Amino acid sequence: MTKQSLGVAVIGAGMAGRSHAEAYRVAPTLYESVLPEIRHVAICDANAGFAETAAKRFGYERFETDWHKIAEADDIDVVSVVVANALHREMVEGLLAAGKHVLCEKPLSDSIENARAMAKAAREASTVACVGFTYRRQPAIAAIRELIQDGTLGKVINFSGRYWCDYSFDAMSPMAWRYRGAPGTGALGDVASHLSYIGEFMGGQITEVSGGRFLTAITKRPLPLADVQGHGPAAVSDTFEEVTNDDYAGFGARLADGGVATFEVSRVAAGHPNGLKFEVFCEKGAARFDMVNPGHFELFLNDGPYGRNGYRGISCGPDHPYFSNGLPMDAPGVGVGQNDGFYFQARAFLEEVAGIPEEKSLPRNASFDEGLRNMVVLNAVAESAQQGGAAVSIDDVSITDEEN
Repeated sequence: MTKQSLGVAVIGAGMAGRSHAEAYRVAPTLYESVLPEIRHVAICDANAGFAETAAKRFGYERFETDWHKIAEADDIDVVSVVVANALHREMVEGLLAAGKHVLCEKPLSDSIENARAMAKAAREASTVACVGFTYRRQPAIAAIRELIQDGTLGKVINFSGRYWCDYSFDAMSPMAWRYRGAPGTGALGDVASHLSYIGEFMGGQITEVSGGRFLTAITKRPLPLADVQGHGPAAVSDTFEEVTNDDYAGFGARLADGGVATFEVSRVAAGHPNGLKFEVFCEKGAARFDMVNPGHFELFLNDGPYGRNGYRGISCGPDHPYFSNGLPMDAPGVGVGQNDGFYFQARAFLEEVAGIPEEKSLPRNASFDEGLRNMVVLNAVAESAQQGGAAVSIDDVSITDEEN
């Protein structure tokens, strides 16, 4: 029986946490009003000031500093976990055991062992557990995928993607959890988790990775003088700590249907605040996307004389996924942005939690098993880099093998 209302909480009051908090407020206003009442109950963060500020800003009833209070609360049904990757497992397992529905930020965890345990817990839970890969919700990205799947573009030959960011380019940016961890937990885990997911979203499953290469460009960072939110500037001390993971990662891949892919990610790419960009080449044409203009994509179809054919620009509108009635102004060319992906993601999650049939809902969010698969791919890249770029196969059996 569908509940009359759903109480929502967000653990983590940083940049992504605030995006989840806002998304739960916007989600019921998208499309038809088929959701139960959504109650915005609590924001939780170890920093009381951050939690209180976010709760007031986004209209949540209260704030907490201990995630156990969220797990124990009878008025909370749905929880987003948006904290450091190393904290995911304990929180997610505790929340699922308490009967909460959980939307966990990507990557699923900080290690393949923890990710396997979390996926197992999700399979055994009576509630919904999903992983947030927001870029699949961009109307342009979803539209390109539809053109591949409906045969307009046809089979993928080559996916070429890069995700260049500069949030870590300043060597005096303070030390944070993002810079601690084994090789492969830096730019690879933070940025390539998105890009590799998009690669599989377009071209199908990755069966092998090779050419894994990491670079740590800034080897030490100063400790902050206070808690830090997001990627902005902060006061720092004279004490430095070693950076133990990767600023840059690159690798190649083979796809299950015979195609190939290349991936390159960086968190120190000066001048690229959010440089997600890809081009996909197919049997009947090609398409490309650049996050600089996320409401737009370019399409090339082999449907005319070579000398008069070329890429055509397409502005997203009601004919594309998510757009029609999903935005207050859903006319062609009004544009979409990063935050819209969080809105669509939250709406899809709430629809699933509310028991609305899949055929009447937005496409479901990624399961924990899909989140585990994403981490298996990234773990294989780390193995490749450790072996000097050697090819590493992705064994489907290993994805759900609980004994490994």
